[in-house]
Parts: sequence; structure tokens; C-alpha cells
Amino acid sequence: MRIRYKKWARPELEASSFYEDEPEKWKGKWNEHFKNSKNPFMLELGCGKGQFISELAVQNQNINYLAIDLVDAMLGLAKRNIEETYEREKLEPNNVLITRFDIERIDLILDKKDLVERIYINFCNPWPRGKHRKKRLTHSKQLEKYKEFLKPNAKIYFKTDDDELFNASLLYFEEAGFKIINKTYDLHREPIFEINIETEHEKMFSSQGIKIKAVIAELKNN
Repeated sequence: MRIRYKKWARPELEASSFYEDEPEKWKGKWNEHFKNSKNPFMLELGCGKGQFISELAVQNQNINYLAIDLVDAMLGLAKRNIEETYEREKLEPNNVLITRFDIERIDLILDKKDLVERIYINFCNPWPRGKHRKKRLTHSKQLEKYKEFLKPNAKIYFKTDDDELFNASLLYFEEAGFKIINKTYDLHREPIFEINIETEHEKMFSSQGIKIKAVIAELKNN
């Protein structure tokens, strides 16, 4: 999603207690960054405006979350959404962090010591042109990078509106050594998640009559 430059985003992010501007220095020790380092650790890749991660994190205070995006303007909006959601519940955002980084190079900021238990990928860029498909966040090339910091039997929760991306992703998961433990071509009629937090894209596509595809893939414990 393209978004206009927001001059306030960078200053607000730098002043935020839950924004990390130097993620590389936390590789292998992300749990030390949180108030409760013993909580399970999960990621959202491509958090956008933060509606999903703000609701997910506030509902699960016993889990630590790191949300990653590449655009300051997006992260600025995510920061504000997180603040509003936590203020609504009269809570402090102690279990969530946001950072700016290129997910294609995610292995530079995470490793096995981080013990990631789950990844959420929601409505990522489908990169339909052949030469760009390796940029997909679910491409087998990317999945191999995620395996470097995932715990055994960790899971990836993936949602998309794009049929071709979804079907290709099912193959990518299998190629990279993940087991498909549940999938649906119509998430709103066949729920497969414990709780489904609808994203801005999800509401938009659903209102247009587009079915939401979803899958839970588990890393095989070799």
C-alpha cells in the first residue's frame, strides 16, 4: 500500500517508548527488550497502519509482539493506533514493539536465540509479475530465512485476498518444510483461527464480495 509522506512520523517514532530504531543490535536478545522476557515471542510482518497488531497485542498481554514495516509513515500510524488501543483499555504498551526494517533481510535482526513461536502475515503485496515473486513474504526463499529464528513447531498465520498468491503460498510452505495444518478459501464462512482480527484490507475486500483465503502452516520438527 502506498501512503503519503508524513513529516510527523519520524519524530513521533523516535520519541516513542515502543519503537526500536536499531533492530540489528537486538538480534538474538529481543526478549530482553520487553518488561516480561519470559512471555512467548511472536511477529507481524508488514504491519501497515497497525490495526491488527494493536488489537492482537492488547488482547494478549501474556505474549510479546514485534511488528515490522519498511515505511515511516505506516509505522507512525501504527504507533498512534497502538497508543489509542492501549489507552482505551487503560493499559501500557509493554508487550509490543514496532521497528522499521526490510523484511527481505530479516535474518539480520533475528536468530534462533529469539525463539519466535508465531508469524502473522496479512494481505502482503502479491508481487504478481514473475521476476518479482521472490519478494513475496511467503516465498520459499523467505520461509527459509524465517526458519533460522523459528522455534520447532512454530506456526505461520497467513491471510490474503489474492487467489494466485494463496495457491502459490501453499506450495511454498510445503517446499520449505512446513506442514499445512488448516486452510480455507473463505475464512468468514470457515473460521480456522482462534480469534480473527479483521484488518482494514480484510474489511474492504469482504465488502466487495471477495473471499478471504487463510492458512496455518507449522514448521516441521525434524
